[in-house]
Amino acid sequence: MNTPRKLRVLLAATAVAVVASSVLAASSGSATGGIEKTQEWTGTWAAGSTPGSVAGGSSQIGFTNQSLRMIVHTSVGGEALRIRISDQYGLNPSITIGHATIALPDLTTPDPSDIDLTSVHELTFNGKTSVVQKKGTDLLTDPVTMTIPNQQDLVVTLFFPVATGPTTFHFQSRQASYYMVGDQTTTAAMPGASVRENFYFLAGIDVLREKAGGSVAILGDSIANGTNSTMGGNKRWPDALATRLILNPRNGRTPGVLNMGVSGNRITKDGLEPINGGGGFAEIGNSALFRLGHDVLAPSGVGTVVVDLGINDIWMSNESADAIIDGLHQISVQSRQRAIKVIGCTLMPYETSTAAVWTPEREATRIAVNEYLRTSSDFDGVVDFDKALRDPAAPTKLRAEFDSGDHIHPNDAGYQLMADTVNLNMLR
Repeated sequence: MNTPRKLRVLLAATAVAVVASSVLAASSGSATGGIEKTQEWTGTWAAGSTPGSVAGGSSQIGFTNQSLRMIVHTSVGGEALRIRISDQYGLNPSITIGHATIALPDLTTPDPSDIDLTSVHELTFNGKTSVVQKKGTDLLTDPVTMTIPNQQDLVVTLFFPVATGPTTFHFQSRQASYYMVGDQTTTAAMPGASVRENFYFLAGIDVLREKAGGSVAILGDSIANGTNSTMGGNKRWPDALATRLILNPRNGRTPGVLNMGVSGNRITKDGLEPINGGGGFAEIGNSALFRLGHDVLAPSGVGTVVVDLGINDIWMSNESADAIIDGLHQISVQSRQRAIKVIGCTLMPYETSTAAVWTPEREATRIAVNEYLRTSSDFDGVVDFDKALRDPAAPTKLRAEFDSGDHIHPNDAGYQLMADTVNLNMLR
């Protein structure tokens, strides 16, 4: 629904309180394994969560006596880790995780889902290998002592012994996930597994590190989510940004990067609200204003949020510039209330797009929003993606060499240029 400003602010604040209380409850009593007070938990990987698709498929049906194996790519490393599992949008009263592990991939085989059995670590929940998680909550596993380098692939396997019902998931992950019958948490390979391009229930990973630099959260849409980037290649612009931050530490500190991009996401409209007069889609998520509490204000150590949103509000909802600006202003206010820096991103052009509907009127809206982004005091800094990627000879279009082919999403080179455009000093 499109809720009034005061109610949206209240809902977001309530979401933060619920998430924070559930995380504290899950982590209390956890084995710390000699964790030093000089170390800090830092978010190293995350994915924005949405309801399962109402169109059916694995996200809507869920999993019964099945294991899910998901591959994630961290930003910063650490000496220990913990996993965040979310059933924020579950419909069943609870889900049961019967067994869970984390491991390194087996680099001696061609299958990215194969794991190195010598690296397998059990994931526990207050000392137990299984847990019943209530719907609408997040939980953290107990800390696991495991040395993780920067930008490390990790393989998380979750076994669901009883029906989960519709899932909480992340749509179009640009990374294959695998599922099959039975407890496969300590199985090296999963031949014959079904494959999907989604993450299920897995919401984040924190690492314990010295000289932690906090985290940078990217609140975005399909452009942040890396649509049309190389599948499994970690070529999204937030991935490239993480590489730049690692190569350019400040005072020995490097922030983690949390990609909270959700394909199709809008600032002020939920996924099921109309798109160009037609039906919506649950999997494109609640509005960014609602997601802000769970995806940005709650994760560990977020110090900066980069807001890469607004183009879907223009072409999906035909929103006015004033409505989009009001939504961006609210994101800024709520973030600054939590002492989080806010970085805005200008909206790139999309004329002739095969994935979105362009009109001169919508182009005027984009220009007006960009003018606000470049000049407003609502932001602690601005990244001018529009200037970097537009065609100088035709500024309503993307530069051809950075266009993935649908004329709205960049290709790998375009995503790299986006990351290169970010002034790293704004993030630290």
